[in-house]
Amino acid sequence: MVALKVFGQPACTDVARVLTCLFEKNLEFELIRTDTFKGERKVPEFLRLQDPSGLVTFKDRDLTLVDSREICRHISVKYLDKGNKTLFGTGVLERALIEQWLQAEAVTFEPASSTLVFHLAIAAPLGLQTDQSLIEKNEKKLARVLDVYESRLGENEYLAGDEFTLADLSHLPNAHYLVNKTERGRKLFTSRKNVERWWNAISSRPSWKQVVQMQ
Repeated sequence: MVALKVFGQPACTDVARVLTCLFEKNLEFELIRTDTFKGERKVPEFLRLQDPSGLVTFKDRDLTLVDSREICRHISVKYLDKGNKTLFGTGVLERALIEQWLQAEAVTFEPASSTLVFHLAIAAPLGLQTDQSLIEKNEKKLARVLDVYESRLGENEYLAGDEFTLADLSHLPNAHYLVNKTERGRKLFTSRKNVERWWNAISSRPSWKQVVQMQ
């Protein structure tokens, strides 16, 4: 029996974040796509575990987690000796730096980028009404964040140093939609040479390519 289970859709950003982490750690897991649970195919276990937000649920034997960043931390710490051993740093100071950038992603990058993903990559292609003032407001917010990244990435290959870590991994899902699905989002990345280099490096990792194929 597979101990690790992920409930959700690979196209969901939180699910994609967790899947990338699992691939980086070379861990065996079972993906249970929520779209298969229709009619009589629903199972009691999934209904008990379902994340209220409907995004991701992770089960490691008797442990259940529903926050994608916390799931990635758990995977990286518990399975430290598997796969990418530097994903969450190799010491206290490295981990503290990674945590700082994870916090920056969650607090500053994610809110603005999620808003842009919804309006530019989801609503607009479907012909749904979009809020241009909200788009412009969040473009400016994300631009300020990426200006900070541009400076940081002029000093290091990746956000927390010269190794790919959770700090970089956590940005992949939203950045993917912005760069690949929207022209305005793409320009935010490609107009900054260090950010563009960084994006090209992290998005070309085999772990992320596997997730994109699953989507």
